[in-house]
Amino acid sequence: MISDFEIAALLLSFKVAIWATILSLPLAIVMGHTMARRDFAGKTAVEVLIHAPLVVPPVVVGYLLLILLAPNSMIGGWLVSLGISPAFKWQGAALASGLMALPLMIRAIRQAFEAEPKAYLEVAATLGATARRRFWRISLPLAVPGILSGVALGFARAIGEFGATITFAANIPGLTQTLPLALYSAAQSPGGEEAAARLALLCLIPAISSLALSEWLARRARRSRGL
Repeated sequence: MISDFEIAALLLSFKVAIWATILSLPLAIVMGHTMARRDFAGKTAVEVLIHAPLVVPPVVVGYLLLILLAPNSMIGGWLVSLGISPAFKWQGAALASGLMALPLMIRAIRQAFEAEPKAYLEVAATLGATARRRFWRISLPLAVPGILSGVALGFARAIGEFGATITFAANIPGLTQTLPLALYSAAQSPGGEEAAARLALLCLIPAISSLALSEWLARRARRSRGL
């Protein structure tokens, strides 16, 4: 049977992953569309910055968040004055997870925008449609399968996040302890092997399901374009 401790970690993981995905999605759409459609000075540097969380240790991302947003930092102190303090709270876990998921979401969404037939946009432009109207009426609807694929992929990454979360939000049972953190605690506890095994399974199920959904959506998008 799943214990109350495991259920609490599971529910918190879903809460953190859902909010991480919601917070990341608007930026992922904007950045994906920008990187797919525009050339500008410094684009390579922006691409490197976007993908940096994929190659640097997640602990580094969490540490940088801690330095920037801790209550005793300049930005963190300003946030505290506004009644916002994400460090060592579940909101901090969502922020850290969202940053780690963001590159994967941008990549999937960018590919969706790049795969759109440019002829549609060219015809719309000749008919007098503005760039904003072309985005909302043509580009965005066509990219929906790719966006949903990116959402599923980002959710899978967020629900499995460990390094950045434990560094920025800590490992506080009932407050910031998501499934990976609970698994870490169980594995470090004497006699916690059975609980660790259950937690590992609970980590795998949503992550693999989200990956499978992302792949199905990506294939559906390719079939709809005749690829």
